[in-house]
Amino acid sequence: MDVISKISEELGIKRHQTEAAVKLIDEGNTIPFIARYRKEATGALNDEVLRNLNERLNYLRNLEEKKEQVIGSIEEQGKLTEELRAQILAAETLVVVEDLYRPYRPKRRTRATIAKEKGLEPLANLIMLQMTATPLQQEAEKYVDEEKEVHTAEEAIEGAKDILAEYISDEADYRIRIRDLTVKHGRIVSAAKDPEAESVYEMYYEFDEAISKLAGHRTLALNRGEAEKILTVKVEAPEEDIISYLERKIITKENPVTAPVLREVIADSYKRLIAPAIEREIRNDLTEKAEDGAIKVFGKNLEQLLMQPPIAGQVVLGWDPAFRTGCKLAVVDATGKVLDTVVIYPTAPQNKVEEAKKILKQLIQKYNITLISVGNGTASRESEMVIVDLLKELPVSVQYVIVNEAGASVYSASKLATEEFPNFDVGQRSAASIARRLQDPLAELVKIDPKSIGVGQYQHDMNQKKLSEALGGVVEDCVNKVGVDLNTASASLLEYISGITKAIAKNIVTYREENGKFETRAQLLKVSKLGPKAYEQCAGFTRINDGKNPFDATSVHPESYEAAEKLLAKLGYAKEDIKGGNLKGISKKIGNYKNLAEELGIGELTLQDIVKELEKPARDPREDMPKPILRSDVLEMKDLTPGMVLKGTVRNVIDFGAFVDIGVHQDGLVHISQMCERYIKHPLEVVSVGDIVEVKVMSVDLKKQRIQLTMKI
Repeated sequence: MDVISKISEELGIKRHQTEAAVKLIDEGNTIPFIARYRKEATGALNDEVLRNLNERLNYLRNLEEKKEQVIGSIEEQGKLTEELRAQILAAETLVVVEDLYRPYRPKRRTRATIAKEKGLEPLANLIMLQMTATPLQQEAEKYVDEEKEVHTAEEAIEGAKDILAEYISDEADYRIRIRDLTVKHGRIVSAAKDPEAESVYEMYYEFDEAISKLAGHRTLALNRGEAEKILTVKVEAPEEDIISYLERKIITKENPVTAPVLREVIADSYKRLIAPAIEREIRNDLTEKAEDGAIKVFGKNLEQLLMQPPIAGQVVLGWDPAFRTGCKLAVVDATGKVLDTVVIYPTAPQNKVEEAKKILKQLIQKYNITLISVGNGTASRESEMVIVDLLKELPVSVQYVIVNEAGASVYSASKLATEEFPNFDVGQRSAASIARRLQDPLAELVKIDPKSIGVGQYQHDMNQKKLSEALGGVVEDCVNKVGVDLNTASASLLEYISGITKAIAKNIVTYREENGKFETRAQLLKVSKLGPKAYEQCAGFTRINDGKNPFDATSVHPESYEAAEKLLAKLGYAKEDIKGGNLKGISKKIGNYKNLAEELGIGELTLQDIVKELEKPARDPREDMPKPILRSDVLEMKDLTPGMVLKGTVRNVIDFGAFVDIGVHQDGLVHISQMCERYIKHPLEVVSVGDIVEVKVMSVDLKKQRIQLTMKI
C-alpha cells in the first residue's frame, strides 16, 4: 500500500504536503513546530490536520507491519499462495488482515482440531465435495476406531461436522460479507435486567436501533449500563439472510445425502462460531468510533476552556466553598502571588454570616480586591448568596464569577501543589487555584491532568491511553499557540512547549533560580539536557520581555532573526522599534511579498508571519475569545419562569446538546434540536465551551433539578 497516497486522499491534501509532513515528523519535529515554522514545506497544514496525519501514519505503518508478520507466518507454514499474498497486501484495515490470517493462525485445541486428530478430515472433505451417493452413515462406519476414540458412526459424522463448521467460520470472504450484512441490516437491542428498578438508563430498558444509525453517546451509555449490570445488550443480525447467503455459497449440489448435513453445519457454524465473534467485533468497532467521537468533542471543549482570555491586572479573591469545614479563601495579586489565606464559616452548620462579612470587608479594603472567583462545587449557591449580600454593602465596586472548579481538588492534593504551596492545606491550595484560573486559565489548568477537567462525557469509560494522548496534544497546541514567558512560566507550563520534556522543564526552572532571569533565548542552550534540536523546536514559543534582543519577545524564530533584521532595515526601522510598538501598519509598505521573500532568503509564508508578528508583537490569541460574565446579582432556580431570556456561559458541549451556566446553581441543557433553525449534526457546529449565549427558559423541574433551555429566541 502506498501510505502517502492513502493519507493524502483521506485528508484531502496534496501528495507533496503529506510527504513533507511525514519527513518532518520522522526527523523528530513536533506538531506545533511543523505547523508554525515549516509552513513552506507542508503548504501551511495546521496542527489539527497534522495530528490527524500523524495518527493515520502510525495506524497505516502498524498495518503494514502486521501484514509482513502475517505473510511471514503463512509462508513458514508453506501455505502462502500468490492470490493470498495479494489479498493480504490489498487489505485496508487490521480486521481484514485478521480475517485472512484466521485459517492459518496457530489454534488452541478446538472441537475441529480434536476431530482432525481422530482422522476425520477425509470424511469432512467427502461431505464438502457433495458427490457421494452412499448413505453417510455407511461412509462414516469406515472411521469408527476404538483406539482413536471414535466409537460410533454418529460420532464420526459429528466430528466431521465440527471440522466443516470451523472451515466455514475461518473463510475470510464469508466473514467479510456477514460482517457487512450485520452492520447494514442488524440492530442493537437492549433490555433491563429489572424493568421495575429506577435508574438513569430507563430510556434503554426497551431499546432497539439500527446499528448503522446508532449515535456514539448511545453506544457509550449502553456499554456503561451493561457494565453496571442494569442492561443486557445484544446484536440482532439478519440471520435468515446470512444463513441463506452461506447456503448459496456452500451447498453447490442438491445432494440428498450431504445437503441436510451441510445445512446443519452452516447453522451451527454461524450460531456457535461466527455470530458471537462478529457481535464482539461490531460492538468493539462501535465503541471505538464512539470513543473517537467523544475524545474529539472533549478535545474541542478543552481547547476552548484553555484558551479563555486571562483577566489581567486585578487582585482576585479565590473562594473554595464548603459547609462543615468552612469556606477557604485565598487573596492572589495580579501576578498570581498568594498574599493571604483565611477560612470563614458563613454556611451551615455554623452560619456565621456577619463574622464572615466583616473578614471579607477587611480583606477587600486591605488588598484592593476587585474580583471574587467562586468555585462551583458544594455550597457554591449558599456562598453566592452571602457574596451578593456583601456587594450591596460595599462602598467600592467588586464583581464575582462562578468558576468551574473541576480538577481543583485533584490539583490541591497533588505532589505539584505540595511543592508549590508546602505550608498550605488542601483547601488553601484549592482556593488559590480557583483565583488563578480566572487570572490565567491556561497557566493554571496545565497543572491538572486534562481528564480531570470535566468537559466531556463518559471519559472514565474509554481507552485512557488514547484519551490522554489526544488531550495532551490539545494542551500542547494551546500552550504553543499562546507561548510562554521564559522568566515566569512554571515547569508544568514549560513541559508542554514544543521539544521540552518534563526533565528539561525542571532544568529550565533550576537554571533560572541559580542564574537569575534569562536575558536571551540563546541562553537556553546552557540548560542541562537542552541541545540544539530541542532549542530549534522550543525557541520560537518562548518569550523574554525586556531582554537583550527585542526579537526574543516575539514569536519570530531565531533562525529568521537575520531576515527579520534585513526586513526592518529595508523598511527604515531598527529592531528597537519592536518594543515601542512603532511597527503598526508595516504590512502596507510591502508591495510584492514573493519578491521580497526571495530577496531576504526566506519563504513567502514565513515572511507573512514575521510581518504579522512585528505589527503586533507577542499578541495573545486568547484576546479574541469571549470574556467571562462578571456578576453582581444572584438568581435562584425557583426564580426562573418559562419564557425568561438570560445570558449564559457554555460550560460543556456533548453529542446531544450543551450545558449553559445561566447564573443559577444548576446548568441548563440546550438540546441539539433547540440550538438553531437549521439541521446540525453536532452541537459544536454552533457553540463552544466558554461561549456567551442568549437563551430562553423552556421548562424548570425543581424536583429533578433540571432546566431546559432554547437558543431559538
